[in-house]
Amino acid sequence: MNNRICENESISRFVLASSSPRRKELVASLDLSLPVSILSTNADETIEEHWSPGEAVEQLSLRKAMAAKERLAQSAEEWSSSLILAADTVVVLDNDILGKPGNADDALRMLALLQGREHAVYTGVALLHGGTGEYCLSHERTFVTMKNNGNDILERYVATGEPMDKAGAYGIQGLGATLVEGIRGCYFNVVGLPLSRLADMLVQFRIYVI
Repeated sequence: MNNRICENESISRFVLASSSPRRKELVASLDLSLPVSILSTNADETIEEHWSPGEAVEQLSLRKAMAAKERLAQSAEEWSSSLILAADTVVVLDNDILGKPGNADDALRMLALLQGREHAVYTGVALLHGGTGEYCLSHERTFVTMKNNGNDILERYVATGEPMDKAGAYGIQGLGATLVEGIRGCYFNVVGLPLSRLADMLVQFRIYVI
């Protein structure tokens, strides 16, 4: 039985501004008492040079949420009672931000940089009320240590195609898990959506996961 509670009568729908099947599964795992819609966006993902990693993922997630709001406003559906969720994930090594690889060679380059070392994974989360414009931003950081994987293993991994839509060129929820030695922090953050932090943020909109 669903025992999740939404005490905010102005919210009747949850909109996930992402085409990521991983984030869709994680949102579904919360078993919210609201219908969930999926809406992908083409928001600008340019990172300003002066942004810290935390600022970068928060601002990019806000851009995605705002782009989703604009798309909803142009549709024939009722959108003003929607709560929009957007997220953005990056990998950071030596203060350099690694996003999604541009091609197979770029993926192999990223994986070679990461192997045998610890890096940080940042995920920014934005919640935006479609009607009032109220929003909140936050981010989570998790440290991941990679094994010393040989180049042949990395080449075979890249050949699977899994790294191509992943920040840092690996997916910890897939075959990329075999490249990882250990993590410090929230596992779901590395997958792409820190559930504990999201639950805390939802309270601001009077939505209680537990």
